[in-house]
Amino acid sequence: MMRILAIIILMFAVTECKPQSKDTEMKEHKHNPYYSRTDTTHLNVTDAEWKKILPAEVYRVARESGTEYPFTGEYWDSEAKGTYYCAVCGNKLFRSTAKFASSCGWPSFFESVNPDAVNYWPDNSMGMSRIEVECARCDSHLGHIFDDGPKPTGKRYCMNSIVLDFEPDGK
Repeated sequence: MMRILAIIILMFAVTECKPQSKDTEMKEHKHNPYYSRTDTTHLNVTDAEWKKILPAEVYRVARESGTEYPFTGEYWDSEAKGTYYCAVCGNKLFRSTAKFASSCGWPSFFESVNPDAVNYWPDNSMGMSRIEVECARCDSHLGHIFDDGPKPTGKRYCMNSIVLDFEPDGK
């Protein structure tokens, strides 16, 4: 019995801790009519509609305020130069010049690309008092912001890789 329980726990750990990356279809946004890197119009899309469009893990994090496991996301330790966009709607969010190594396990930035790119909301879930960061265009959950980042802002935008798209400079 203990052996079976150990195998089940091991299987769960292996499947849950694998690196999470968006499939090719999501990267190309073929089935998302709301995705645009140029349109900044606020979107009013129901969660039911998002659920039909988004991959399950993107939906879980973006629309249900989920969190990917630390050190598993595609961008947590990336040093590539470029721009980060909302994976749900294409809104421009961060530049790699504002990214820093925070050792928290998620991609961290000290500022957004512009003040209107994201919205902030109090989050008192899970017995903690935090500030949630949402995409200002589609209201999708991106992560949280903390006051322990580097200069010049002292902020740490702790984001989930699964809800970010990255475009390298020069593309």
